[in-house]
Amino acid sequence: QVQLVESGGGLVQPGGSLRLSCQASGFELSYYLVGWFRQAPGKEREGVGCLSSEDDSTELIDSVEGRVTFSRDNARNMAYLEMNNLKPEDAAIYFCAAQLRRWCTSGSLNAESYAYWGQGTQVIVSS
Repeated sequence: QVQLVESGGGLVQPGGSLRLSCQASGFELSYYLVGWFRQAPGKEREGVGCLSSEDDSTELIDSVEGRVTFSRDNARNMAYLEMNNLKPEDAAIYFCAAQLRRWCTSGSLNAESYAYWGQGTQVIVSS
């Protein structure tokens, strides 16, 4: 059964850090481009960025540039999102998604291009 499961969300103080995990099962995540998305209450789902399957290069949206790092552990079939200096506007449900593609493109922030999705993990940013 193909599945993605996110974890690692929770309550973080402004300026704090977190690491979200994305566990894949039923397929080899190493062959897939991984996208990270988020959806804040009352807002549309937003692409945060992507991690290529070819060389682990990344693309990030401007609002998280310099604060977010993507990585993967192929042995564990997992991908990660690390974020520091969290801001209240980072509060959202975060999703990982996967598509069978090698390189991130401008279309990699389009949710419709992804075949597999996790259920999301909530991040709350509050003091």
